[in-house]
Amino acid sequence: MSSIDKFIDYLNRKNYSKHTIDNYVRDIEVLEDFLKSEGFGDLLEINDTLARYFMSFLYEKDYSRKSIARKISSARSFYNYFQAEGEINRNPFNALTIPKIDKKNPRFIYESEIENLFKSINNSNAKGKRDLAILEVLYGCGLRVSELCDIKVQDVDFYQGLILVHGKGNKDRYVPIHKNIEDAIQDYLDFGRTEFLIRSGNTSEEKLFVNFKGGALTPRGVRVILNDIIESSSETFKLSPHMLRHSFATHLLNNGADLRSVQELLGHSHLSSTQIYTQVSKEKLKESYLAHHPRARKKEQKWEVLK
Repeated sequence: MSSIDKFIDYLNRKNYSKHTIDNYVRDIEVLEDFLKSEGFGDLLEINDTLARYFMSFLYEKDYSRKSIARKISSARSFYNYFQAEGEINRNPFNALTIPKIDKKNPRFIYESEIENLFKSINNSNAKGKRDLAILEVLYGCGLRVSELCDIKVQDVDFYQGLILVHGKGNKDRYVPIHKNIEDAIQDYLDFGRTEFLIRSGNTSEEKLFVNFKGGALTPRGVRVILNDIIESSSETFKLSPHMLRHSFATHLLNNGADLRSVQELLGHSHLSSTQIYTQVSKEKLKESYLAHHPRARKKEQKWEVLK
């Protein structure tokens, strides 16, 4: 078994998602190709200059800072594993400083734009009923696209108004659903999903959201659906599942939700991952300040009179 295969086996045992494992493998393969081209030898034949040369190579290839940081982090995790296993005596990447990444605020959609997306969906047919239910769940529950695709029919509890979500690292959580979400899912189950399954003859599919052929919907399929919704709405921005997740969190905070609740709903292990949305919600805070502070209001009123 190769060192990469051993590392994959370790990541699987730690319950990492397929997407995360694929990213690790791609990053380590870049390192492996570099070692071969530069005559460094095998991945586990390490020396003190390996890490610095590899980072210089990444800069020369014009990788972004974010991509370089991820590849260095992947290499560090790779060698940490083999050091812990006793196959190497030191990790050459531990002393390397990862380049700082400029933090960007998450992109979100305004509430009026969200409403326009909902209005653009024709839910008079099976496809429209499914697409409306997908948009309701993505925006109404703040799910990752992988979490959406993993929902089974039995995970939806209409009686308690909850969905059982299978999150990262096999961490399950319950997310509440409001009446619009319930109605959209029920309509899709009664008159949309059944049509897809009958058409394909695949009546044993457990996943809630299925494609035209009656098979489980994939993250790529969800992105195609969102592209169709954008085209129908005549909006010009690019829409992704994660943008809906960002919008979910931002709109909750803008409307008075506390940070801890949003953390639980998003399935974040650490509050710091959720705090980035407080930066976005400052825009709403400024609007509220200008609208309600007495002297700010007087200034605005005076300006209106002068106009």
